[in-house]
Amino acid sequence: MKAKYLNPFTDFGFKKIFGEEASKPQLIDFLNSLLPERDQIVELTFKNNEQLGFTPYDRKAIYDIYCENQNGEKFIVELQKAKQNYFRERTIYYSTFPIREQAEKGIWNYNLKAVYCIGVLDFTFDDYESEPEKSEVVHTINLKNQHGKVFYDKLTYIYLEMPNFKKEEHELATRLDKWLYFIKNLEDFQNIPELFKDEVFTHAFQVAELAKMDREDWERYEYSLKVFRDNKATYDYAVETAREEGLLKGMQEGLKEGLKEGIQKGIQKGIQKGIQEGLKEGQRNVARQAKMMGLDTLSIQKLTGLSEEEITNL
Repeated sequence: MKAKYLNPFTDFGFKKIFGEEASKPQLIDFLNSLLPERDQIVELTFKNNEQLGFTPYDRKAIYDIYCENQNGEKFIVELQKAKQNYFRERTIYYSTFPIREQAEKGIWNYNLKAVYCIGVLDFTFDDYESEPEKSEVVHTINLKNQHGKVFYDKLTYIYLEMPNFKKEEHELATRLDKWLYFIKNLEDFQNIPELFKDEVFTHAFQVAELAKMDREDWERYEYSLKVFRDNKATYDYAVETAREEGLLKGMQEGLKEGLKEGIQKGIQKGIQKGIQEGLKEGQRNVARQAKMMGLDTLSIQKLTGLSEEEITNL
């Protein structure tokens, strides 16, 4: 069945729904669904999403959406489509720019405005060892001391693991539930469900309707959709290939180590090492194919987690 609405996991689709001046009501409503009652947003101002370092040699950061509320608090909103190495580190690095830009020349009391980093993730973290963390959708992180008490409450990271959101329409209980259901299922809708027929969601559906796009937006969306599908197919293929190659290599190395440490122990170690090496080679394969497709280095970094130097040397 032909899609009626755009895919919000494309760069174009996400920014069309949340990142344009006309889309402020959706962005405000979405962010408010994540924030406590005392921190509700009344007004937002979009800011330059490209953050430069102090010198031309410093690394820069480019956000999907960067905005500021009526109290001067900063919000970074990122869509992350594929798992990558050091993703958490990247979001922490990103958060330093809105902190640093608040510095004033001369006498200043260091009273900072709050910074929120929000990631909409089309993957799940794989290092949670137990429930409920492994299956939670919303992960909220603050700076805490060794007793679990919040040490600094003006820096908040919120990660939304979309694959963990599995509620059906009749199970939606909160405003956030509705937004997550909307984002996850938008491309499959043919009609607007009754529970979405308030002013904000009605406008979101109107913005996302493919038939209402002009030629320029349609071409930009088609390109963004192609990149999304190519990246996903390339990544999935590379991961699967890496698994197979990693298992084979791991078994071979495991057998060799087994001569010294025992067959069973060697196989276990070899498989683990082989999987790690295979996944790393898979990331390189993704990067090579992405370079052949003409993707820029920053996009390849976001897709694979490889460093700029690693990508350049491929």
